[in-house]
Amino acid sequence: MESEEDAMKKAQMFEARARNISHNVRCTECGSQSIEDSQADVAILLRKLIRDEIRAGKTDKEIYKKLEKDFGETVLYAPRFDLQTAALWLSPFLVAGAAAGIWAYQKHRQKTNVHIMALNLVRGVPLTPKEKQTMLDILTPPPPQRKRWW
Repeated sequence: MESEEDAMKKAQMFEARARNISHNVRCTECGSQSIEDSQADVAILLRKLIRDEIRAGKTDKEIYKKLEKDFGETVLYAPRFDLQTAALWLSPFLVAGAAAGIWAYQKHRQKTNVHIMALNLVRGVPLTPKEKQTMLDILTPPPPQRKRWW
């Protein structure tokens, strides 16, 4: 009884491992699906290849390396970090940095515009309603803080 239960657990582990690997491998025919989701002939063959490699006792890393060697780097959904893929990996940080830089520049420019508005006011150039409101917001002192007797 115990060995039958162990065999069932091993089969479930084997299948879960094969499915996990298959979800991380791109179908070479479809391109947009994993081989687990694809019904293309090449996907079926790759799923069989993965199961054969697992039965042969290969680790997940070894299976990924074999697939990458046989089908190229694009077969894996997560490319390696190297000089060629650095732009791909770093692009989210570059975009976030550019957005932060633009935001900081806009804030700086907004403060600088207050000085320009003040100079224009001294020169006699009329302010637009938005500029007037901005000047009032800046020049209006904050409400006094209540002093507490305790």
